[in-house]
Amino acid sequence: MLNLPVSAAFERRIPKQKFYANLTVTPELRRCFTEQIESITWADKLAPQTMNLAAGQRVQEIEVFRIRLAGDTLDGKVTELMDKQIPYHILFVLTRPNGMLRLLMNYKEAAPGGGFTLRQRCATGWLAPDTVCLPLLAADMDALYEGFVRYIAGDSLQSAAGEDLAQSVQRTEMLNKLQRQIDRLTAKMKHEKQLPRQLELRRQIKKLQQEIEQWTK
Repeated sequence: MLNLPVSAAFERRIPKQKFYANLTVTPELRRCFTEQIESITWADKLAPQTMNLAAGQRVQEIEVFRIRLAGDTLDGKVTELMDKQIPYHILFVLTRPNGMLRLLMNYKEAAPGGGFTLRQRCATGWLAPDTVCLPLLAADMDALYEGFVRYIAGDSLQSAAGEDLAQSVQRTEMLNKLQRQIDRLTAKMKHEKQLPRQLELRRQIKKLQQEIEQWTK
């Protein structure tokens, strides 16, 4: 399905409750696991030995988790919880009952105090399995991971020439933050009746738009 080498195959079923049994989770999140997921399979282990690649400085392994859905949707908090518990980078392959699939990766970085910080959620649309073509040509595990993230994120990841992945994620976070501020001020301006206040809001919006232009150069 993903054209991964046979050497990377792992194929271990994981009980759903393993991800929340020893944690304090809301009843709603527990229901997401029990009602939205049919099964979870640790499908592949992508490592220097299994991929015939050099080790990375930031990425040691990429685990591939295949999640077979009971219906058409999965709450994003489910993969977020799973990702926070596993000290490796994870590629989630979500599969609907009709066979369509979605690739999802939460871009994460090593935290100063240990563990990982989730920075950016990247996902494809729903795809036919035979249209998926992960980029497997890479010099090392860092490059393989970067290729996966960029492939999955597509146009949602804003990049400039020569940027590494961390810089592209930072750029995307900033642009999204500025756009949210513009949207909030625009909504406020529509309900503002006083002209001086409207002009001030318009000035703030223009300033934010100029910042976006600077980040997209």
